[in-house]
Amino acid sequence: QVQLVESGGGLVQTGGSLRLSCAASIGTFSNYAMGWFRQAPGKEREFVARIDWSGSITSYTDSARGRFTISRDNAKNTMYLQMNSLKPEDTAVYYCAASIQSPFPVRPSSYDYWGQGTQVTVSS
Repeated sequence: QVQLVESGGGLVQTGGSLRLSCAASIGTFSNYAMGWFRQAPGKEREFVARIDWSGSITSYTDSARGRFTISRDNAKNTMYLQMNSLKPEDTAVYYCAASIQSPFPVRPSSYDYWGQGTQVTVSS
């Protein structure tokens, strides 16, 4: 049974940092490309960052580039999102996702498995 579990969310002030983790029970973790998405109230789920199976290729949405860093540890079956210089507009539920169907997907529909989400709230 595939399971993705996010952790590390919370309440932080503007300019603060959080590190999200995504622990995967997913068979061979390195077979999957991984991604982070977020969804704010009343808005659609949006792409934040993605990483290929090896961890050597990453990309970010424009608003996250330079502030967020995605990484993975295949030996620990875990993916991370280090978020620095947080802004109120980063407030959302953050989801991790895994894809076996695509090597480096950006669209939510290209991901096969999703976690339950972790809330990130940035106060002004």
